[in-house]
Parts: sequence; structure tokens; C-alpha cells
Amino acid sequence: MCGIVGYIGTKKASPILINGLIRLEYRGYDSAGISTIEKDGLSMMKDKGRVKNLYQLEGMDNLNGTIGIAHTRWATHGKPSKENSHPHMDNSKTFSVVHNGIIENYNELKNFLADNGYTFYSQTDTEVIPNLVHYYYNKDEKNDSLKFLRAVKNACCDLKGSFAIEIICKDYPDHMIVTRKDSPLVIGKGEQENYISSDIPAILSFTRNFYLLNDYELAILSRDTIEFYDKHLTILKKEPKNIEWDATSAEKDGYEDFMLKEIYEQPTAIRETIGAKLNEATKCEFSELNFTKEYLSSLNNIYIVACGTAMHAGLAGKNVLEKLCKINTQVDVASEFRYRDPLVDEKTLCIFISQSGETADTIAALKLCKQKGAKTLALTNVIGSSITREADFSIYTHAGPEIAVASTKAYTSQVILITILAIYFAEILEIAHEQVDLLKRDILELPRKLEETLALSESIQSFSKKVYQEKDIFFLGRGIDETVAKEGSLKLKEISYIHSESYPAGELKHGPIALIENDITVVSIITDKNLVEKMVSNIQEVITRGAKTLVITNQDIDETMFDMTIKIPKTNSFISPILSIVPLQLFSYYISKGKGLDVDKPRNLAKSVTVE
Repeated sequence: MCGIVGYIGTKKASPILINGLIRLEYRGYDSAGISTIEKDGLSMMKDKGRVKNLYQLEGMDNLNGTIGIAHTRWATHGKPSKENSHPHMDNSKTFSVVHNGIIENYNELKNFLADNGYTFYSQTDTEVIPNLVHYYYNKDEKNDSLKFLRAVKNACCDLKGSFAIEIICKDYPDHMIVTRKDSPLVIGKGEQENYISSDIPAILSFTRNFYLLNDYELAILSRDTIEFYDKHLTILKKEPKNIEWDATSAEKDGYEDFMLKEIYEQPTAIRETIGAKLNEATKCEFSELNFTKEYLSSLNNIYIVACGTAMHAGLAGKNVLEKLCKINTQVDVASEFRYRDPLVDEKTLCIFISQSGETADTIAALKLCKQKGAKTLALTNVIGSSITREADFSIYTHAGPEIAVASTKAYTSQVILITILAIYFAEILEIAHEQVDLLKRDILELPRKLEETLALSESIQSFSKKVYQEKDIFFLGRGIDETVAKEGSLKLKEISYIHSESYPAGELKHGPIALIENDITVVSIITDKNLVEKMVSNIQEVITRGAKTLVITNQDIDETMFDMTIKIPKTNSFISPILSIVPLQLFSYYISKGKGLDVDKPRNLAKSVTVE
């Protein structure tokens, strides 16, 4: 959940590092700091609070070093404080380290180091790393060019848990070492300079060429070179990947907030994700997959495993996979999946959804399924992310960088991609029916219908002004609409801090209706023509008890009975969640704005949850 940035080149490092940290603010953090190599040794500037606070630190303007590392911290071990902020140094101030992840055996390592004369000044797990590197550095009697690398490698072999690490050393003023395990890290190659970050958008304005490290691989960076090694210090050859994202897509482009920009980018994100995978005339294309009819026919189960919004996309995927492919499909919360000993074997396909591709719980669940013999498929937005290197197969949404913490365009892109995947499976299985052809046609119409839906924002904003000060809001749906109710409720929680709950509308009378009283707001979704009468009946139950009602629908209903009705375009029920969620995204956004909150960086949340 932390962010890391590094620079080695010919320019002054400190402004580049701080600019990179600002671009990573969306990940969530409570403190920030940088360290550079200066003529008189290592510098360290850090404090709790916002990145901009670094500019006020005494001595910041005097930093001239052209090599440095930087960090935004989200507290796991130790409260937010200057002492617990990164970077951390060893006792001799020979090494400076920033670290993303969790060192699970830090107490054991701390006791070992204390027994060997080391002192600790913070409550963090990270502080063991520079001191452990120093311990091995001192033990090494060779004074060659690889002494620094050997010390880092030996220290990392002792670490249990997850880490992405940048290390600089005063004895090697022209080099930096980086390494990772289960935490994101990318290296950007420039001309006489190199960049490091935990996320591509932070350094995308400097380079389009990126190197990706696998677990336990190390890289030594100078201004002109990057050398790669495996954990046995065998030299590796790596080719850079060219990232086609436009750097301006990480900017607001005139929108007041990233979240609003990303809501309005959904028609483009859907077009890009559909890409060349689907057209009406031919079968779906996934060149990266090689599933056969024999394999798909052998499956007893499909598991979709994800967290938060991605899990809600999985619920929409369950509906289409079961109905088109006739394969039993279950959706599991990744953080719970491993701990119930799931019934997974070689006749199970496991699909893992993660916007960042770095979600720790989801990656851990993936590894378990591989151990049990299942084929694994990653669905993510980030090429080269950790989950794609673990999975047997990977497919990508093309939503572009999503900066706001609350996911919008990534969610709708996930829903459309898993829907196209279900069509692909159905065609391999030769389950030929008119429903597939109609669904294809409706998918190709989706970008235009999303634009029509976005044009309804004024009505949604009007209703939000009436309810933005409420303490409780409820969401109702049936069938596929109940999955949208879950996601709408989550969006409201995330960015407005209003308590909200979603329920299957038919469950109202089994308990939740006790919470409905005069002036409570109830939001309902109605897009399934087979459930219109039942949904209207359920809504009437809350109206009778004095509730205010907002209804999102594409069905022909009597609108006069509700306080506000938002009519969205009609579409296939399999993809209706992509249209019906948009008014709820806008609803949450306008409520948060009405309350004067920071829409893009809600409290206590981070974009990439890279720890369990």
C-alpha cells in the first residue's frame, strides 16, 4: 500500500523524487521521505503527513545529489511518525532503504541484530533491512564491485514476507540496488538516467521503456546501465517492455477530480477493452489463451476470486458464465478463500480479478490453486504485474491508468472482459444459440449507450443534493441487479463515509425492513424484465414506511410512485451492470462533493492493497 520512487542520473534527484511521490498519492499514505547521496554521505528528509510537507524541511533546498530513493508510507508496523517514516538507515549510516511490503519475521531478525550490537530507533519492520545488509556487508572480506550486491542478496534471503526494496550505499555513490518479492516494482530506462517506481504512472512522463523484476531478482542501476541477477547472483538478460499509455491520461484533463474523469472515460475504456476480441461476424479472439473444448468440457467448477469492486465484477461474470457456458461458477472473496480449504483440483478453472495485478490476497489465493492443480487465469489492467507472472494465463482490460482510489472504469472494463470471455468459452464449447449473437451486438453498442447514460448526470446531481447529509442509505436489487446494488453501496461507503447496505430486495421482509423509517433513502435497480413486478412491489414496501426512493431502470414502469427515476438505455441483461452502475458512481461522487470530501483519496483506503 506504500509507494516507492527512485532516480539515478545526471539531474538533481530531489525534485524528481518528490514529483514521483505526488503521482503516487492516490495509493494512500500517512508519511513521506527521500534520501539522496550527497558529497558528504547519505541525506535523509522525512516526516509524517503529506508529500508537500517535504518542501518545508530544513536543508531540502541544499540537496544536490543525482541519486536518490523516496517513499510514501501507509502505517502497518508503528504509528504514523517521523521516526517511523521511510527511508531508514543502518546504525553506521552506510545504507539507506525504502521498502514496500511486510517483513513477517522482523521480530526474529531484530533480536538477532540486537544480539550483534545493532540499535533500533523506530517501531517498523523495515529498519531491520538496512542493518541486516550492513551485517552481511561487514562480514564480507572481499572488497570488489559486487560486495554491495552480495550483502543485499544475503539479507533478502533472510526476509520472510513481501518486499519491494530500493537501497543506496555511501560507499557506492554511483549505484543503486533494487529487488522485490510479492510487491510491485518497475524500472524505467532513460538516456543517462534510470527510474524506479512501485507503479508505472509515477514515472510514465519520463520513459515508455520498462523492465519488470520477478521474485528475488535484483538489479544494479548506474546512470547508463542496468544489470540483472537472479537470487544466486547469476547474470540475467532482460528486454524492456514498451508501455503505450499516454502520460496525459494520468492527469485530470480539466476535470475537477480523477474519479469524475475516469467515470467519463468509461465509453473509451470499454471500446479499448472490446478491441479486436469481438465482432458480430466472427468468433471471439483471445490469442493469449489456448483452451480446448475437451478441457472446458472437463470442468466441474469455475472459481472467480477477487476483492472489493473486482469481486463485484466477478459476480456479474458468474451470471454470464453459468447461463452461457453451463458451468457451475462460484465467486469467492480472496481474503477468505485460502482459509476454508476450497475444493479445487485439475477439473477447476480459477479466474483471479485485480485492477492493479498486485492485490496480495488475490495473488496468495492464486498460488494455492496452482498447488492444487487447477489452471489459473488472471484478469487485470496492468501488463507485467505480479499476478500475470504467477498465473498460467492472463487477459487484460484496457482501461488505462486509474488514479482515483474508488474504482470506476476498471470495474466496468472487468465486467465487459469477463463477459467476452464467457462468449469465447461458449463458442469453444459449441453452445450455439441466438442469445450469443444478440449479446455480441449489444456489447458493440455499449460505448454509445454509456455516453447516453453519462448525459443523465444533472438529474443524479439534483437528487444527491437532497440526500448528501444522510447517515444511512440502502440499496436494493434482484438477480443481476443485486450485484450492482453491492457495488453502488460500496462506492458510497468508500468516498462519502455514509453507512450504506445492499440487500436482495426479496430479503427485505426477512429482517432489513426493520431499519426502514421515515425519510430514509432507498436506491433500487430494475433492469431485468422478468423481475419488474416483484421489484416494484418490494419498493412499495419501503415507500409505505416513509422512505425516499431513487430508481435506476431501463424498464417501462410507473415513474410517478418514486421520488426520482433515472431511465438508462435498454441492453442485454448480462451487460446491464455496466450501464446501471454509472448513475450510482455519479450519485456517490456528487454526495461526496456535497460533503466537501477528498473524492480521489478517501481516508483509510489505498489503491493497491499489496499486504494481506
